[in-house]
Amino acid sequence: MSLMNKSVFLMTKLYSKNVPFVPRFMQQLNRLIFATDIPRSVQIGQGTKFAHSGLGCVIHEKAVIGKNCKLLQNVTVGGRGKHGTPVIGDNVLIGANATIAGGIKVGNNATIGAMSLVIEDVPEGATVVGIPAKPIQTR
Repeated sequence: MSLMNKSVFLMTKLYSKNVPFVPRFMQQLNRLIFATDIPRSVQIGQGTKFAHSGLGCVIHEKAVIGKNCKLLQNVTVGGRGKHGTPVIGDNVLIGANATIAGGIKVGNNATIGAMSLVIEDVPEGATVVGIPAKPIQTR
């Protein structure tokens, strides 16, 4: 596991245990060193990895990311105003430059193609691509 991945998991764990100051410092350090914006309050499942040290990734503070997911570079998991924030299932692959926005659910074992804009729910096992993202395959 890369230094950045270890840092994110430690930061979120310390935050969940109400440790003062250190998680905020780690969040700012990650932003400076790895060019990521991953808040200390985000919920990230065990085994999830940020490829390329999470370069350019932006994650909303209330987003939920499941276990064993893989996020490539420049991924945005964000809110869409009053529409809420995404909940991403387990074993999801999110391609480079993809954006997942709003209060949507991405099912387990789904794949989000590179440069896709996801603004609707993604079924379990589906592969979605495009702007806006549409299913091209379901396992």
